[in-house]
Amino acid sequence: MVSIFDLKSAIAEKEAELRLKFKSENIIGRELISRVKNPRRDFATIITGPRRSGKSIFAFQLAKNENFGYVNFDDERLRIPAKDLNRVLEALYVLKGDINLFIFDEIQNIDGWEPFVSRLLGSKRIILTGSNAKIMSKELATRLTGRHLDYELFPFSFREFLRFKSHKTDEPSIYLTQERANLVELTEKYIINGGFPLAVREGKIVLVELYKDIIEKDVVQRYKINMRTKLAEVSRYLISNASSEITYAKLKNIFEIRGQHTIQDWITYLEKAYLLFKVERFSFKLKEAIIAPKKIYCIDTGIIGMISPRHSMSRLMENVVAIDLIRKKAYSGVEINYWKNHTQKEVDFVLRNGNKVLSLIQVTYASSKIDVKDREINNLLAASKELHCNDLLVITWDYEAEEKIKGKKIRFVPLWKWLLDV
Repeated sequence: MVSIFDLKSAIAEKEAELRLKFKSENIIGRELISRVKNPRRDFATIITGPRRSGKSIFAFQLAKNENFGYVNFDDERLRIPAKDLNRVLEALYVLKGDINLFIFDEIQNIDGWEPFVSRLLGSKRIILTGSNAKIMSKELATRLTGRHLDYELFPFSFREFLRFKSHKTDEPSIYLTQERANLVELTEKYIINGGFPLAVREGKIVLVELYKDIIEKDVVQRYKINMRTKLAEVSRYLISNASSEITYAKLKNIFEIRGQHTIQDWITYLEKAYLLFKVERFSFKLKEAIIAPKKIYCIDTGIIGMISPRHSMSRLMENVVAIDLIRKKAYSGVEINYWKNHTQKEVDFVLRNGNKVLSLIQVTYASSKIDVKDREINNLLAASKELHCNDLLVITWDYEAEEKIKGKKIRFVPLWKWLLDV
């Protein structure tokens, strides 16, 4: 059994590390904070997202200047049985006195933690963070019976990236020629290094260890994967083919794995660890959508570049758009799909509400009208006709226009401008 002294040491050291970050590093406000309600006694505030996306610092920002108790269960000294969690409370009260707000970081590392949190809820305000969607387990939903508010924190958006770089994006200045050139250059840096805060600050070299930690700690150890080498190979293959279609059957054959369900499970685990996301093909017929190939996207283009240095800029742009759409999906409620018909015409993104298609988006690495391939436009027009949608958008590298083609209005918007939503 861990002594109270050791518990106090582990708790105090981790909190001191975070407080030092606030003093020594450039900490920016995250866009998510405007959508998070103040922690309440009757609802647990749950922040999930990929490892090293800034969840701990974000939780500190939510707590502001209150006297709160912070425990990081990623510390090996705090890998304790659930029955000993009360001893953690004792240590916190000794350290901090009367506490009404608790931040439990990576608490899903403790098997059976849910009853402990459920018992505290109602008398204390609680913020939970976790780098795996397992924190949203069915047991938690049952025990808290809807008494939790869930939020996802991703790596920096482009706006946050610019804010971290102390780059102003007030609307009048973005129309200056020099400023547009700067924003295009910053967009390229954002794509190459990705949005993980540490990578933005230190460079993409830090992504090597981050990626290993996600695979080993958030997938292999958590789900007790025996074929870890095969899993690693599948993960690298999927990231190398980000923005492309995949099928479970094809992956099973490539990696000579006996059961297709194993591949399906592994991809689910990688999704729960926030490393990958699936986007399904859109069809008005549910069965067709289910059996069609899926598209895979990675949480961060910096990781893609690390795994697959020759990934095309067009594919990386598509991945950036996908993650931004997925980030916005949490509060907009808009569903995201892609479209492909029997003649292999394809549109990158279909935004919909139920069966009502709201918008169609193509992504292309084009800096002028001549760079936009006829195929991209023809595919968009074909989807517009079939899906009864007239909101047509082409996201380009640095070409902006609005044209009427075959009776349909199409907007061409540079990626940097679309990401800034101006």
